[in-house]
This record gives sequence, structure tokens and C-alpha cells, in this order.
Amino acid sequence: MTTIDRNREFEGKTALVTGAGKGIGHATVHVLIERGARVIALSRSEADLDALREETGCETIAVDLADASAARDAARAAQPVDLLVNCAGLVELQPFIDTTVDAFDLTMNVNVRAAMIVAQECARSMIARGKGGAIVNVSSVSATVGLPLHASYCASKGALDAMTRVMAVELGPHGIRVNAVNPVITMTPMAEKAWSDPVKSAPMLARIPLARFVQPVEVARTIAYLLSDDSSMVSGVSLAIDGGFQAG
Repeated sequence: MTTIDRNREFEGKTALVTGAGKGIGHATVHVLIERGARVIALSRSEADLDALREETGCETIAVDLADASAARDAARAAQPVDLLVNCAGLVELQPFIDTTVDAFDLTMNVNVRAAMIVAQECARSMIARGKGGAIVNVSSVSATVGLPLHASYCASKGALDAMTRVMAVELGPHGIRVNAVNPVITMTPMAEKAWSDPVKSAPMLARIPLARFVQPVEVARTIAYLLSDDSSMVSGVSLAIDGGFQAG
């Protein structure tokens, strides 16, 4: 991946990125490395991490974040970090009436519980060091918009936005800013699973004034803004990256 980023605003900072193997997390690792950060990348896939390490020189930890104990161990092993991007997520496409308990639980465990666990360990370390920090949770427009077949996913992202606000309120006094980004459909492998059918994607595209879906690097650059000193008074927001989707 090549970008036009040239600044080194994260020089001397360590960032932890979950869900780094593909999509938004993968792009975020690239952007943060290019801007000077030391990055620790978490993913379930060893192969994805090996490729990412070759591309960027990042450090890697392979972990299944659906396992609460493993998630906590991995987060502890990564400390100390200054910046956290909770990007790990999954989607299970099922009609609401047929949504299974197992699919719902797995989605919540990865998309919300893992974000909580990793952020807890990062926040504890940040507080102990007294240097503050910044956390970005990768949410979705589905936190506020109902999408067919996405009951579990929409529920998880609504929960993630709510947790983001609580984190901002409680961690702010320690100098830790917490925000969420809420992209519309982003062209990642996970999105292609849900939106590859033109019959399904065309109506969604028609609702986006900029008339296209989001590219992962566009989300990554917005994440970098929220991690940076340029957003030093921004905390507790859910920032839409949607080409005007929610303005209509």
C-alpha cells in the first residue's frame, strides 16, 4: 500500500492495533508506521501478520479475541502503549428471526467484549504511567442505521458506541481521549462478504451523496486524526465517515 502521508506526528509513540490482518486495521498499521509510530499488530491469522510484518516492520501478536482470557493476555503483553485502535470485528449475516444465539454471542464477544478488555488493559497502563493517551474504537454507521441481515452486527456497533461514551467520561480525567469512527460500507474482505451482490449494493450506493463506498485508507487517516494532537479536545464522539449517507 502506498499513501501520500509524509508527516511523522507519532514519532516516539507506540500504538496497538487489533484486527490488523485485513481491511481497516491493515490500512491503519500502514498509516501509523508511515507517520512514525511503533506499532504492535494483533490478528487471529498468523499468515496475515507475517505478511504485514514484512510490509511494515510492525511487531505482531496472534490471538483469537473471541477468547476473553487470550484477549487480556495479549493486551497485557503489548503494554506499554500510548495509542489504541480497536478494529477487530466480524459479521454474521442472518435474518433477525433466524439469528442464532451462538452468532449473536460471537459477534458481541469480538466486536464489543474484546474491545472492552483490550482497552481496559491499555487504560490501566496509561493511568499508571500518568501520560494520558488516545483510543479509537472502530464502529459503523450500523450503530444507528438498521441494515437487513445485520441484527447481531448492528447491536454490537450500537453497544460499542455507547461504551465509547462511557470510556470518554471515565478516562478523560486521566488525560485519555476515547472516540469512535463510524464508516459506511468500507471495501474490506468482510464488507465484500455482505455487499458483493450489485443488486444489494446498488440501493445503498444510491443513498450515499458521494456515490461510492469508503476505502480502508480513508478510515485509517481519520483514525490517525483522532489519535493525534490535532484532535486534542475531541473525545466521546462517534465520527461518521459516510460520504453524506446520514445527512440525507
